Amino acid sequence: MQFIDEATITVAAGNGGDGCASFRREKFVPKGGPSGGDGGDGGDVVVEVRAGMSSLLDYRYRKRYRARNGEPGGGKNRHGKAGGTLVIPVPPGTVVRAGGEEADLTEPGQRFTVARGGRGGRGNSRFVSPTDRAPRRAESGKEGEMLEVNLELKILADVGILGFPNAGKSTLVSKISAARPKIAPYPFTTLSPNLGVVNRGDDEPFVVADIPGIIEGAHGGAGLGFRFLRHVERTRLLVHVLDLDSPPGRDPVEDYERMNSELAAHSELLAEKPQLVALNKTDVGRGERRAEETARRLGERNVETLAVSALTGEGLRELVREVARRLGLLTEDSRSRSPFSE
Repeated sequence: MQFIDEATITVAAGNGGDGCASFRREKFVPKGGPSGGDGGDGGDVVVEVRAGMSSLLDYRYRKRYRARNGEPGGGKNRHGKAGGTLVIPVPPGTVVRAGGEEADLTEPGQRFTVARGGRGGRGNSRFVSPTDRAPRRAESGKEGEMLEVNLELKILADVGILGFPNAGKSTLVSKISAARPKIAPYPFTTLSPNLGVVNRGDDEPFVVADIPGIIEGAHGGAGLGFRFLRHVERTRLLVHVLDLDSPPGRDPVEDYERMNSELAAHSELLAEKPQLVALNKTDVGRGERRAEETARRLGERNVETLAVSALTGEGLRELVREVARRLGLLTEDSRSRSPFSE
């Protein structure tokens, strides 16, 4: 399924039904009183989190949504039927912006009303007074709200796997979880975030996300990274994968500094996220020697590292254990910290 994480749609709530102006016509009652019923309220438009959804793909092709109008009132004090609520399902982690309001929806069943239906008009039986026993007026229904709604998906994961293209992120996720992302020996193989659940026996499982396409200049729109940096904001911990087999002219320590510059340029929140650095591809020719050198240089910056090989599995058990330990030390509400919860 294609991964779509942003969409703009137009929604219209239902109009209220008109009230009715009528009088009773009964046998042996020559002058029956007013009996016009009220119109029904127009339907609201509500965005609701639906478990099992993972993309906003549906809203790429269908852009307009309208709730039902309320039915008009009738004689004999019959009230019109309400339009009913139109529910627009979205994946967990969707940020909704509509009419100057904003909601961050993360839990299944959570709702946010984006457009309110018009109120139904009152029938003439509502206007009876001591001075007007036979009112002939009734109200028209009010129009429902119509506006644009922006939907932005930010995936929910405990751990974000970061690294420049071809660093081995997808292989790492496939080895520590049941996820099966596309893996190939060329950059930009991954075109959408991959989620995987890491189970550790009796311990609490955690969710990892492979965040693709981040390159230098991503915060300004270069490459694919600008689209996916938002997905890092909800994570509690970042695992930064450095490539020990990078092409000539590339240095793992410089890659580390460039990546963190991109995070800081995108959001101060990302710059403050706790990190664990994984030195990947120790299985290559000079990988072990380069891992020792890189660990020493990063150690001088007080950065802790773990040497691993996503291909052979070397060091992955220790990496998962350390990730779980750090997640246990983080506060439970750390993932909920986002620019929309300040």
